[in-house]
Amino acid sequence: MIKKSTLLSVDAFGKTEEDVRVRTRTGGLITVSCIFVTLILLINEWKNFNTIVNRPELVVDRDRHLKLDLNLDVTFPNMPCNVLNLDILDDSGEFQLNLLESGFTKIRISPEGKELNKQKFEVGENSPTKDTSTEEGYCGPCYGARDQSKNDELPADQRVCCQTCEDVRNAYSENGWAFKDGQGVEQCEREGYVQSINKRINEGCRVQGRAQLNRIQGSIHFGPGKSMHNFRGHFHDTSLYEKHSHLNFNHIINKLTFGETPSQADSLLLNSVSLSPLDGREVLPERDTHLYEFSYFCKIIPTRFEFLDGKKVETTQFSSTYHDRPLRGGRDEDHPTTVHSAGGVPGLFFNFEMSPLKVINREEHAISWSGFLLNCITSIGGVLAVGTVVDKITYRAQKTIWGKKSS
Repeated sequence: MIKKSTLLSVDAFGKTEEDVRVRTRTGGLITVSCIFVTLILLINEWKNFNTIVNRPELVVDRDRHLKLDLNLDVTFPNMPCNVLNLDILDDSGEFQLNLLESGFTKIRISPEGKELNKQKFEVGENSPTKDTSTEEGYCGPCYGARDQSKNDELPADQRVCCQTCEDVRNAYSENGWAFKDGQGVEQCEREGYVQSINKRINEGCRVQGRAQLNRIQGSIHFGPGKSMHNFRGHFHDTSLYEKHSHLNFNHIINKLTFGETPSQADSLLLNSVSLSPLDGREVLPERDTHLYEFSYFCKIIPTRFEFLDGKKVETTQFSSTYHDRPLRGGRDEDHPTTVHSAGGVPGLFFNFEMSPLKVINREEHAISWSGFLLNCITSIGGVLAVGTVVDKITYRAQKTIWGKKSS
């Protein structure tokens, strides 16, 4: 006598003899339907497995010591390049003054809106390296901006001189004096500065370039005239700007980003983040905006993109709030209950503030290999279970109906 295995008592998969099985056409139809539904579910699971999703994570930013790249491209239809100025100031006390004199590209815009040229320096304008001395031993006057009373007693190499128009402008700036267009300054008239200023006063300017910011709170400031900074604060020589009432800081923001910008080819997840919300913005009001201040308040969140191929891109997201006000102050024409403070400098301000948190966006597959296999098994088992129940119900229903007919 063969001893039965103890495993027989725990066998959950009882076998049915082939001779006692009953096959029906309805059962075959249900089986084919189950196979079809199972294939659809498996294909859907495969698509989900190959779907790439963005999973963000919020962490504390530990890279505050690094510099932040600024990329800007702004057009001013009613501000000539030789009057426009750019400064960057932050709460650490660091100042980047007169940035448009180096490192940035200035494109002159004709009164009709056409681009005229592209250059970093212009002869007779803002070129600090231009030497225009007329003769050997020439010592140009500073027009009272610097003490030259003892020049006759000093050797030639120790005299206080203003050899170029730029030297005179810097001397005026140090004293906080208004320079205007340089009329009556022999260095400026000789270099053609006065003629250039008056010839291009009706032009516009497009500014393109990059700079680096400290990762703290600060301001990016486009203003009129040469800037100056002393113990009393930050100032601009607005004398030439105030002389021409048609000048204003109406603007078109072609591009403004903070940090590296990933290419669209890197990932589709870039559509879900706000890297450059101000691109394409036009502020061209029809009212007189000569003495107006345009301000943007940008909240910047450091962001890292981690792609499936291992590439990492450090950039930022930012949101922005816009505000403008007349420098004359007074009540708002549209909202009589709103009162603007008086004073300030006309210009375009981008006030930025860095978040202490960082967002890490990771590219990942929607489900893992183990999740994919588990979902496939669940789909197959679920369809077979439902198919078994439906087959039993239809079989019993058929037997009941046929039994009634035969009786």
